[in-house]
Amino acid sequence: MTTATTVKTEYEAIIGLETHCQLSTNTKIFSNSSTAFGSDPNTNIDPVCMGLPGVLPVLNEKVLEYAVKAGLALNCQIAKYSKFDRKQYFYPDLPKNYQISQYDLPIAEHGWLEIELVDAEGNPIRKRIGITRLHMEEDAGKLVHAGSDRLSGSSYSLVDYNRAGIPLVEIVSEPDLRSGVEAAEYAEELRRIVRYLGVSDGNMEQGSLRCDVNISVRPVGREEFGTKVEIKNMNSFSAIQRAIDYEIERQIAAIEAGDRIIQETRLWQEGAQCTSSMRVKEGSSDYRYFPEPDLAPIEVSNAQLEQWRSELPELPAQKRHHYESELGLSPYDARVLTEDRSIAEYFETAIASGANAKAAANWITQDIAAHLNKQKLTISQIGLTPTNLADIITRIETGKISNAQAKQKLPDLLSGISPEKAFAGQELITDPSVLEPIVDEVIAANPKELEKYRNGNTNLKGFFVGQVLKKTDKRADPKLTNELVEKKLNA
Repeated sequence: MTTATTVKTEYEAIIGLETHCQLSTNTKIFSNSSTAFGSDPNTNIDPVCMGLPGVLPVLNEKVLEYAVKAGLALNCQIAKYSKFDRKQYFYPDLPKNYQISQYDLPIAEHGWLEIELVDAEGNPIRKRIGITRLHMEEDAGKLVHAGSDRLSGSSYSLVDYNRAGIPLVEIVSEPDLRSGVEAAEYAEELRRIVRYLGVSDGNMEQGSLRCDVNISVRPVGREEFGTKVEIKNMNSFSAIQRAIDYEIERQIAAIEAGDRIIQETRLWQEGAQCTSSMRVKEGSSDYRYFPEPDLAPIEVSNAQLEQWRSELPELPAQKRHHYESELGLSPYDARVLTEDRSIAEYFETAIASGANAKAAANWITQDIAAHLNKQKLTISQIGLTPTNLADIITRIETGKISNAQAKQKLPDLLSGISPEKAFAGQELITDPSVLEPIVDEVIAANPKELEKYRNGNTNLKGFFVGQVLKKTDKRADPKLTNELVEKKLNA
């Protein structure tokens, strides 16, 4: 959850995001070539994605399924009838010189997504961001600029067509965002949703999730939007926030200086932490859209739509609300636990196996999370099952083992050793008649510390408790040990 921020009070930023999300299908949108990332250049290609004469595209049914599920998760209206169009532009990484996309009849429209922020006082804010449309399209290839040139920085370019024909959905938001913080939170929540659905891995580093920002500023109170500028080349959520914050200040400064804002596409320069002009922005008329003649229109039946709707999982926002209102978790714990679907499912299995929700949350978000981060693992790669975590928590709560014992044995438990084996012979000593002679022995063995304690250094009580725990290999019940040590020291 991020703290909301505002721009200068006399100006208002109007922000919308266009997000390209690569779908996790095994093959491309209109052909059978692999979508595997990291293959050698120009090895995952075929006549269809290369636009060779005489070939016809065929829609990958999984692409349609994933697009509809994403639309449903974003509360969109799913079109009963939609079609593909040709979007014309000429660039070396687009083999056909047109892109198959959707224009006037997209697969999904009129949805929304809720983001969560906190205000300056720490109070939670929930804001609904409209989704204008979601449509399917194919990706272009990739240009690799190489060599060196004194003026342009490269002397030649190479083209890798592996990405040509990769299936995408483009998700266009309404201009409801007002700051870099809100935009970054929107993009993060969108990634959580597509990952929960399993329709995309949302990996920004590999280009599976790419966000373009449209931003303008206007004086507060004016209804008319300012001139829109698009920002590209952002590969992280923090870059989205920083690019927007910079562009807001740049546009305000230009307006106050009497300069004209032009509609253009700008690039985010990570090194310089600023935006720079790339090209004058095209309009839809420049692309000369017309219906794709080689693909039939799409009609989604009611039965198919309801089948896909029934397969949707509980989404992260729903889980967060459930964890807070029904399980009593803090917003922080709820957010960490729902960041990844596998972690949420691990947590839910643990509490279904009898674990206290707060105790399970603490173990997962603290000790287990630290191990995952250090070892660069996912929660599905550890040996500690959620059922065994519930067993450990129950043993602690029933006094069979201490929290310290559990933490001491955690490396073994994470490697897959069962609690039965890990704690064999380690049950807590809870019988006063067994502990009392051990306490007497420890006190008798430390006369100098006893004298200091009785002369006023009461902090030494912890020393005696520690010696008892050490002597019993941490099997002494901590609460009972404290009571017996204090009783004996003050006798």
